[in-house]
Amino acid sequence: MKTRITEMFGIEHPIIQGGMHYVGFAEMAAAVSNAGGLGIITGLTQKTPEDLANEIARCKDMTDKPFGVNITFLPTLNPPDYPAIVKAVIDGGVKVVETAGRNPSQVMPALKEAGIKVIHKCTSVRHSLKAQEIGCDAVSVDGFECGGHPGEDDVPNFILLPRAAEELEIPFVSSGGMADGRSLVASLALGAEGMNMGTRFIATKEAPVHENVKQALVAASELDTRLVMRPLRNTERVLTNEAVEKLLEKEKRLGDELKFEDIIEEVAGVYPKIMKEGEMDAGAWSCGMVAGLIHDIPTCKQLVDRIMAEAEDIIEQRLAGFQGARVPAQ
Repeated sequence: MKTRITEMFGIEHPIIQGGMHYVGFAEMAAAVSNAGGLGIITGLTQKTPEDLANEIARCKDMTDKPFGVNITFLPTLNPPDYPAIVKAVIDGGVKVVETAGRNPSQVMPALKEAGIKVIHKCTSVRHSLKAQEIGCDAVSVDGFECGGHPGEDDVPNFILLPRAAEELEIPFVSSGGMADGRSLVASLALGAEGMNMGTRFIATKEAPVHENVKQALVAASELDTRLVMRPLRNTERVLTNEAVEKLLEKEKRLGDELKFEDIIEEVAGVYPKIMKEGEMDAGAWSCGMVAGLIHDIPTCKQLVDRIMAEAEDIIEQRLAGFQGARVPAQ
């Protein structure tokens, strides 16, 4: 299946594994790239730019296929050393960068000069148009269903993707709610050139997370995510657990007086406890509504091959069958 995205990134299948905190290690990225998709290392999971350089080198030892690095721009008091992170990416010979969070304009000149393709994650059409304006090569359009930060507009992909198709000239992929061949065909029909999967890739054999996390995704339904930090306009979709319900109770009780410090126990520094140690009630962690479509834990290759086979079957059999079923005019 050739699309503008497969051609741009030099990949076999139009499937991208989005950057995920404490999931996007070299093992994850290499497994997805070896399966024919585009694997992504999460830059900020690495504690220093030197650690990121080592992770990129590890990934190169595991795959000779293209892979990318996610760089998320966070509104923090002590921002990461972004110039050093970008240098590690360029020096490592990485050809694709997924940017997320705030506007990535500060790093665009260096990335473009190095010949790196940039795909920016956006939760709205206006942000997608801004990404196009500043020179991003593609965008990942993130619907309200997505795990992590869906923005504050609450527009689901059945509206957001065709709206993006109406406005954008650069190619885009769908993100949020993506799990299988049905997701891919629907995304293509709505104007996307491929899809980005986050949560679905956590429930794979190679995902370097605790087994408890994978089993929680298999057990969860589409009703088991919650939106937290909405009063702070930093909305995040997470899988429900004891800590999340406690956090929501605090939000309700404190109302307009809620400050980040009030919920820091439930949201700060919890990822290592959950992803590495499997403490499923340690705090809030990003998870999409797509958990309701996760029923097994395949290898990345099994998952990608299954998605492509299912997509081709839908296009060639189911959709073509509708065309053949027309009643001839009398």
